[in-house]
Amino acid sequence: MLTLVFVLVASYLLGSIPFGYLAGRIAGIDIRQAGSGNIGATNVVRVLGKRYGYPVFLLDFFKGLGAVEIAIAFARAARPEWGSPEVYGILAAFASVIGHSFPPWLKFRGGKGVATSAGALFGLMPLAMLIGVAIWIVVFWLTRFVSLASLVTAITLPLVIAILTRLNEGHAKALFYSALCIAAVVVWQHRSNLSRLMRGREPRFSRK
Repeated sequence: MLTLVFVLVASYLLGSIPFGYLAGRIAGIDIRQAGSGNIGATNVVRVLGKRYGYPVFLLDFFKGLGAVEIAIAFARAARPEWGSPEVYGILAAFASVIGHSFPPWLKFRGGKGVATSAGALFGLMPLAMLIGVAIWIVVFWLTRFVSLASLVTAITLPLVIAILTRLNEGHAKALFYSALCIAAVVVWQHRSNLSRLMRGREPRFSRK
């Protein structure tokens, strides 16, 4: 039980590090008061440019990946009575996304979880995440909507995982349901984007 509590708390706290907010502070602004007001990499790119936005994306990505890798390594060393190391990695993935989306340091108003989800799922199942990246690129290239590409990828990834694993193992089912939960968080965090998409007011990235 102590191993489980440690993994969940540590993963949540790692995921809650607000790199987008910190990047804004380094640049001299509160990113929550600029652009869309979100602390995620997309808003950082729009407001501060690629110089800040790309590092924020990578740091958010490695939050998710790091949470999974640390949890698996810790579980293998601790050898808990309940659950396999892979299951602990799956729980860490979800906890890190929750931490990113609802950080206590910013009154639980965080990012939308896309980069952190990508890192976490890459740590759990790289092939599925690479397929997800391909889906994201295609949707973004066709529409120029980051939000739509992120939503489509989040929703289709559980299906991709189900197809690749055929859910024939216990941790494969856990991974599938975790991906569903992560998708739910990502969709919920994008609810304002969905509203703007339906009204035709969602900003596109220009083709440069």
